[in-house]
Amino acid sequence: MIRFFVDFDGTVTEDDVVDKMLERFAPSAWKVIEKKWAAGAIGSRECLLEQVRMISAKPDELKKLLAEVNVDPTFLDFLKRAQGLSLPVTVVSDGFDLVIDAVLKNTLGNWLAGHPLPVYCNRLQWNSKGLELTFSEPASCEHGCANCKPGVIRRLSSAKDTVIFIGDGNSDRFAAEAATLTFAKGKLLDYCRKKGIRHEPYKNFKTVEEWLVKQPLRKESHAVL
Repeated sequence: MIRFFVDFDGTVTEDDVVDKMLERFAPSAWKVIEKKWAAGAIGSRECLLEQVRMISAKPDELKKLLAEVNVDPTFLDFLKRAQGLSLPVTVVSDGFDLVIDAVLKNTLGNWLAGHPLPVYCNRLQWNSKGLELTFSEPASCEHGCANCKPGVIRRLSSAKDTVIFIGDGNSDRFAAEAATLTFAKGKLLDYCRKKGIRHEPYKNFKTVEEWLVKQPLRKESHAVL
């Protein structure tokens, strides 16, 4: 069985939505925290906790920003192709459910209404003081990740599966190491090249769909879980 695990920010979307939120609603100090994370001084869990505390936005302001987010225009065709072959696609993200749900509804709502897309991410909700971040994964990730992507991959796949990961950034490094093959761009592509991780460069989901069409799928690959 081929199983696809897909990052969200900068992969499904054309831009990093979390960064767009911080750029619009947080002081520039968020970039200092980002540099600490990029340098490996802190994990993404600590990074995001500190950054979300800096965000000062009202619900209608955030809703307006999310309405501006574009999804890779080739993503839907890829989803349809994978569904036609009964191959599962799962989104794994360090991002937030409030954000991901809104963006997918805004851009793919009609199709997703009849074709649910599993999403594993962190929880962001409004309270009396603003935005509150909670984590779906326990704080046991050895890398301090907000959402342990390799952990999700391990829970949802078996040793017999061909695990395909698709991503673009630093938060995808450990998922790439857990995958059979990674489609990589941006900082993730640099990391895969540096570490010798099996990968394919890609520009958008059209590349992944073209790869999928060429695969000699086994009969059991078509089974629906």
